[in-house]
Amino acid sequence: MEQLQDIRSMTQRELTAEFAALGQPAYRAKQVFSWLQKSGVQSFDEMTNISKALRQELAQRYYIANAGIAQRLVSKIDTTRKYLFRLHDEELVESVLMDYHHGRSNCISTQVGCRMNCSFCATGRSGYARNLTAGEMIAQVQTAQRDGGARVSNIVLMGMGEPLDNYDNVLRFLELVSDPDGMNIGMRHISLSTCGLVDRIYDLAEHKFQLTLSVSLHAPNDEIRRQTMPVSRKFSIEELLQACKHYAEVTGRRISYEYAMIQGINDSDSCAQELAGRLEGTLCHVNLIPVNSVAGARYHKSSVERQKSFIKILERHGITATVRRTLGSDINASCGQLRRRKQEEVSHHV
Repeated sequence: MEQLQDIRSMTQRELTAEFAALGQPAYRAKQVFSWLQKSGVQSFDEMTNISKALRQELAQRYYIANAGIAQRLVSKIDTTRKYLFRLHDEELVESVLMDYHHGRSNCISTQVGCRMNCSFCATGRSGYARNLTAGEMIAQVQTAQRDGGARVSNIVLMGMGEPLDNYDNVLRFLELVSDPDGMNIGMRHISLSTCGLVDRIYDLAEHKFQLTLSVSLHAPNDEIRRQTMPVSRKFSIEELLQACKHYAEVTGRRISYEYAMIQGINDSDSCAQELAGRLEGTLCHVNLIPVNSVAGARYHKSSVERQKSFIKILERHGITATVRRTLGSDINASCGQLRRRKQEEVSHHV
């Protein structure tokens, strides 16, 4: 399979060129693109308006990236579904399907594991294996949509992995998922989360996408941020916020700053004051996240009183802030924990 090309990762333009080389008309490429992107077929045999001979030729040249369900957890509290997907090479990634009043949102992975090693994150603690292809990202959405029985209207690139560390494949995914002949999910319905790869934020700004950029800040200064996020040793908070300001100015889109509240680390009133001083006057929103308990990391969730005090201080400086709604809490819906558990099960049986 390794020598075959991932056809679900191909854009319409690329497919048209491929089919021309095969002596096939352009409309055939459009038909196949629709099967792959809109219908989400899992095999060439499902393409019923394509001749058997052509289907066989395609199967000899390409493979279709799929995301098979290795494990599914459904919350008893709400309708949240958490998936552990198995890819063609037996690697595992996680995805979460959530219902909101504005529609159904799918949080997907962009890498198998992660290289960023944030100390409060379960994904980073299980190591990095490889990047996902654009087709594998699309397949996560399609499988979740098929299993959930309703259209996915919003996508969040906030699962396993750092999206901007897999920059080219993520750009390709954005082109595919927003294609009117495909899933047709507009950029304003897509959020991309980054731990702060400054150079890539500038690169992304050049495209002027109307997606929401969510930046995992988690601290008001470099000293605290370096305790939990190794990326801050490469890019200072000052450099990161300057890149975010540039992004907001170029795109006109508000930045969402993610801030995991960790008891005794970054949740004091003085931290809130310092954060407010850095963000005041910029186009932004702060999303406070009660930190999850991760085995091996001694972090505890901030109290509700601390969260309220933090928000009041930010609001006094004109900065909107909210506490992220917790969905699927009974199934540990944040990403990274299912894959890690599966890895531990395998190692115990070796």
